[in-house]
Amino acid sequence: MIPIESRAAADQLNRACFCVTLDQEALASSLQAEAGDAAFFESFIKSRPHLFSHAPVFLPKTDGDAMRAIVSAIEGTARLPQYIEAALSWAPAIARVDHGPLGAFMGYDFHLTPDGPKLIEINTNAGGAFLNAFLAQAQIACCAEVEQGLARQSVAQFESRVVEMFEAEWKRQGPSGALRRIAIVDDAPQDQYLYPEFILAKRLFERHGYDAVIADPEALHFECGLLQEGGVAIDLVYNRLVDFSLDDPRHAALRTAYEDGAVVVTPNPCNNALFADKRNLTLLSERDTLRAWGLDGASVAALSGVPRAVSVTGENADQLWRDRKGLFFKPASGHASKAVYRGDKLTKGVWENILASAYIAQDFAPPGERTIEVDGERVQRKVDVRLYTYAGEPLLAAARIYQGQTTNFRTPGGGFAPVFFV
Repeated sequence: MIPIESRAAADQLNRACFCVTLDQEALASSLQAEAGDAAFFESFIKSRPHLFSHAPVFLPKTDGDAMRAIVSAIEGTARLPQYIEAALSWAPAIARVDHGPLGAFMGYDFHLTPDGPKLIEINTNAGGAFLNAFLAQAQIACCAEVEQGLARQSVAQFESRVVEMFEAEWKRQGPSGALRRIAIVDDAPQDQYLYPEFILAKRLFERHGYDAVIADPEALHFECGLLQEGGVAIDLVYNRLVDFSLDDPRHAALRTAYEDGAVVVTPNPCNNALFADKRNLTLLSERDTLRAWGLDGASVAALSGVPRAVSVTGENADQLWRDRKGLFFKPASGHASKAVYRGDKLTKGVWENILASAYIAQDFAPPGERTIEVDGERVQRKVDVRLYTYAGEPLLAAARIYQGQTTNFRTPGGGFAPVFFV
């Protein structure tokens, strides 16, 4: 149970604290210095007015402990032979290729409830970490006492851990020689909403001596046993594609190089299959099964923070329809909250589409709330929290403030927000 005083303090701050706000000038200055472009903020951030919220989110420290315990339990579960067999049973064949990398920037998403954080989903190419590393630094507190209470991870600390993570991924696959060239890969990268952080990632890599390029996968070629861009070999791909199994014909060069072990890809199809396929939540929420598989008691207890999930089938369809008001329906391989439905909003037409696809039904865990000011008016917004991790260890915590059924970057006053533990 969460200590009442700790929960009450965080709730009070989220309802009534407006004295910690975003310093736009400080954020712009730091981002432009990082990008090496005086026009960076003007070019890429102002055109995304709902990327950053002006308000932080406060959580009890016990929530941080609980989230870390859930992550640790899931990472341990993912090493169990029975879990691996079950998760790969519904995965594409390419997911059975495992060259060793664990997956850079895992994202564990939580809703915050009075009973503690509840894991909603896991993402293997979680975006926003580079941007959020700067966001927490650009907060103005009303007084010295409040300022002292805002524990901030330094950008330098985040940067060193990112470098260590990519070096570790390189070594886990075991290529000979040093890591030299990194490609940040996504479809039409300049059109992506989070393209600004691709620029920040590129600059970080270059500052540490790596050659780095932002590349569309169609610009990649696999020749002479090497994945190449512009005729130059690529050692490691920081993969931001949402084609998790690399099935798209446009990704053929990357797929072939990955299957041949000719390039390190992180995160990769194996990482996605073991963690991010929503059907895995049906395994992680079955505590009796986990005990039978030999998972330790502390981990099983931590996984009580994973709401019950079941696959939608013809056999349970009638019961799920009757119970739909307490459920959330998610596609097995979905991302970015696409084709996700609250049960109490379902129409018969949508329900038929769900039955024709691979979906899970997850017990509804309501999101937390934050009161913010928009145009001088105090309004309620929903909150979820993302824990960015590598090898089960936290890299950064960030919140997303939004309005509507699922997270988005279209909410006035919403967007990424720093998390402060009290």
